[in-house]
Amino acid sequence: MRRIIKKEDSEITNNNLNYIVGNSTNNKKISTVLNKEQKGFCAYTEEYIGRTDAKDIEHFNPTLKGTKKDSYQNWFLVKHQWNKEKSSKWEKFQPVLHPTDTTLNSRIIFVDGDYCLADSEDVEAKNLIDLLKLDDIILADERKKYIKRKRTEIKISDSNPKDFFELLIQDDIKQVSFLRAIDEVFNINIWELLPEIE
Repeated sequence: MRRIIKKEDSEITNNNLNYIVGNSTNNKKISTVLNKEQKGFCAYTEEYIGRTDAKDIEHFNPTLKGTKKDSYQNWFLVKHQWNKEKSSKWEKFQPVLHPTDTTLNSRIIFVDGDYCLADSEDVEAKNLIDLLKLDDIILADERKKYIKRKRTEIKISDSNPKDFFELLIQDDIKQVSFLRAIDEVFNINIWELLPEIE
């Protein structure tokens, strides 16, 4: 996971959109904007959210949902499974590092397919890893296999990583996953290569 940057000029804040519990028409507008801002990727797993994937507006702090304190800074678009698995664990993992915290990438580091603590005493960062299951064995294994496949494909195609991923994005963006892993392993800024969603 990489630090999530919220837009200062988001359509959500500019249009004063508020999440309304049970109002799917209203909340669909928020979902659409979050999808656009996240360039179609799940905020937590960094996998592409396809048209048929179940997705949710995730309230990072679920205790704010339906209150006046709930806001754009608390909302992320995620794959349904990850929202479901997180929903009942909030109290267990406090205090927790917020996904928009400017120090996230330096406190949670990427090492050979795993997310690790830069400081073993960093309780907030550890709680974020545990809360979002960033160290989930299956997810970590998928990240590692994905990176291994892409290394092989880049070598076979005899191209540099930037050109390879540009072509992959143009050909089938659903084949792009694990954005921070791509950045770290291939030394490119994959976010800049991803197209804006209209």
